[in-house]
Amino acid sequence: MSEVKVKRAQTTDQVLERIAEYAVYGEITSTEALETSQYVLLDTLGCGFLALRYPECTKHLGPIVPGTVVPNGSRVPGTSYELDPVHAAFNIGCMIRWLDYNDTWLAAEWGHPSDNLGGILAIADYISRRQIADGKDPLTMDTVMEYIVKAHEIQGVLALENSLNREGLDHVLYVKVATTAVVTAMLGGSKEDVTNAVSQAWIDNSSLRTYRHAPNTGSRKSWAAGDATSRGVRLALMTMNGEMGYKTALSAPKWGFQDVLFSGKELTLARPFGSYVMENILFKISYPAEFHAQTAAEAAIKLHKQIKGRIQDIEKVTITTHESAIRIIDKEGPLHNPADRDHCLQYITAIGLLYGSLNADHYEDEVARNPEIDRLRSTMVTIENEQYSKDYLDPEKRSISNAVQVFFNDGTSTEQLAVEYPIGHRRRREEGLPLLLNKFKDNVKTRFPSRQTNRILNLCEDYGSLTRTPVTHFMEAFRI
Repeated sequence: MSEVKVKRAQTTDQVLERIAEYAVYGEITSTEALETSQYVLLDTLGCGFLALRYPECTKHLGPIVPGTVVPNGSRVPGTSYELDPVHAAFNIGCMIRWLDYNDTWLAAEWGHPSDNLGGILAIADYISRRQIADGKDPLTMDTVMEYIVKAHEIQGVLALENSLNREGLDHVLYVKVATTAVVTAMLGGSKEDVTNAVSQAWIDNSSLRTYRHAPNTGSRKSWAAGDATSRGVRLALMTMNGEMGYKTALSAPKWGFQDVLFSGKELTLARPFGSYVMENILFKISYPAEFHAQTAAEAAIKLHKQIKGRIQDIEKVTITTHESAIRIIDKEGPLHNPADRDHCLQYITAIGLLYGSLNADHYEDEVARNPEIDRLRSTMVTIENEQYSKDYLDPEKRSISNAVQVFFNDGTSTEQLAVEYPIGHRRRREEGLPLLLNKFKDNVKTRFPSRQTNRILNLCEDYGSLTRTPVTHFMEAFRI
């Protein structure tokens, strides 16, 4: 028995090894993935700028200790803050995710891989400013975009078959793991360094999903990813200062992640790391709503003209959907805050039917007081379509289908309006990308004066020019 234990202690978990090998040595050869990363970068920052309109977000930003000065610190876009890279990662990650409007990945586990940009941008600025202070060249944005692809791939491939939500754990663990891996590599870490750092991220484990579900849905879901990406930066810096790692952090009997928190199941990597996730990433273009409800919102908005003026005559609304949507955003009863509302399939559908539009302000208390919203919600019935559930998990489809139908007291009804793929899906890229750029422009305008807005747009919209831009110049462009 003792010989077996010694042998296990000398064998590093393969998941740790494969993540580290990809983070350090992986080459991104897909032009589609790299070009898509440009849109991810712009969209993610734009979501953060829009969030800066909301005091509940901005109260979390800035230094922990007021007045703290960090020489060559990391800048927080859209603000004047210069912070240590750990807290800068939290700031950036918090604003990115506040409105739940950034890109999405749906599989056995879901999440938002662009959450990792909190750590990536903070550490890229830190490294670049430090190198300039030492008389060296800063990083350029092509390097940043390669690591964005890698972070998406690590988080997304982990999510393909390893469901944290079924264990009651939150998906931001995968943000922590991905950020830790790529940031350690960005800092010059070896494969061994990245393995050590990532083992620490797994040992940290994950926060519970308590704050994403009734009766406890709350605003922590808007800053949890910022917390995770900042922790990834912290673990990377500790590792580069010589902190050890743990070779069997996942597989150790009784004490490893798999036995303690994953019901004894083995973590699997469903496919080799490459660029699959970035190529298939889902953009939230039209609506700031939990992604499983995006197609329901689109269907409801299309039905708005048919039902306006007949709201009081509605007897029933059916929402035909997929299993994951029922599991996480099918809610009845009171909704207590914006975080509760933007994760409610019925609320989102009701807003679309009533207003013919959906934006972040629709989740605020002023709109939520409209009694017609809860009356409509009370008429709603959710139904699982098993084919929708199968297509959701099909790697060749990855649809997110919803259908909405409205029935009236006089026995008439609208058609059942089904939307299989949201506008941010890869299958609707040609339609979606111009709208994504418009979304970015509109979000930038909410934060910056017109002259600075024009400079930002000129900098960001040409792929070749953007990739050659020093990170320090890029981050300075967003300084208020």
